[in-house]
Amino acid sequence: METSEPLVARHVLEFPGGYTRSTGPVIGRFLTELRAGRIVGVRTAEGRVLVPPLEYDPATGDPVTDDYVEVGPAGTVTASAWVQEPRPEHPLDRPFAWALIRLDGADTALVHAVDAGDPKELRPGTRVRPVWRERREGGITDIACFRPEVTMIVSPVRPEYRIQAGGALRTFLEGVRRGVFLGGRCPGCAKVYVPFRASCPECGSRIAEQVELPDTGTITTFAINNLPDPRAPEVPFVSAYILLDGADIPMIALVGGVPAHEVRQGMRVRAEWVPESERTLSMANVRWFTPTGEEDAELS
Repeated sequence: METSEPLVARHVLEFPGGYTRSTGPVIGRFLTELRAGRIVGVRTAEGRVLVPPLEYDPATGDPVTDDYVEVGPAGTVTASAWVQEPRPEHPLDRPFAWALIRLDGADTALVHAVDAGDPKELRPGTRVRPVWRERREGGITDIACFRPEVTMIVSPVRPEYRIQAGGALRTFLEGVRRGVFLGGRCPGCAKVYVPFRASCPECGSRIAEQVELPDTGTITTFAINNLPDPRAPEVPFVSAYILLDGADIPMIALVGGVPAHEVRQGMRVRAEWVPESERTLSMANVRWFTPTGEEDAELS
């Protein structure tokens, strides 16, 4: 039995001058309002607001009322489909989403394009607003697209402030400029606090006695940091609480001269000072603490 090729005829239905149709009063009102930069819906006999407006209530089949309600312009996305590769006839030439948008004041959703930039930025519940074309002619494309509302911004923050050292802190910093750590001994509980302070945080006694402490101590606890810091020797670097010999509370400082993964609790360290000619009233006089090579201390 012989087979034959199927007969195929190509037909094109085209209206070169465009297909002209009447809109009717309901759709005509909707398009006229779009041309004016407004979005309206129509109220049904049951009180629901249809957007886009229809001539009949899709739930009951009853004619709608002549009560037109301005809605939006903002709305909420109820569902969306992402278009990664737009086609020539699509409204946007970059990735976008087709979305169902329930405009504020409406009971039904409008289908339109949402220029979200990234599908992760668009999910049910996303708030959007219309982007109107500058030249409007009375069509749904008078709305170029919708875009998400602005909910987050990036603000460069660079606070700059000056701290005036009080008497106790100035006393401590003057000692650091000389290359020594000054603590204060409480006359009530006999604890030595460093940096030097004017009163005891435990018993409240006024501290007058200064104690010159050595620049050696023991690491009590530490943290490994992976974010750059201009004061640090390298990244990762270690910041640690160091209990100076003769003190009763630790002070925080950087640790250098040792790989971060080798730092440990109980490690004995010594301050590494900048040259005396470079010192100021600042803790920057101490670059960091480096291991002394002594045996680890036992922490109580």
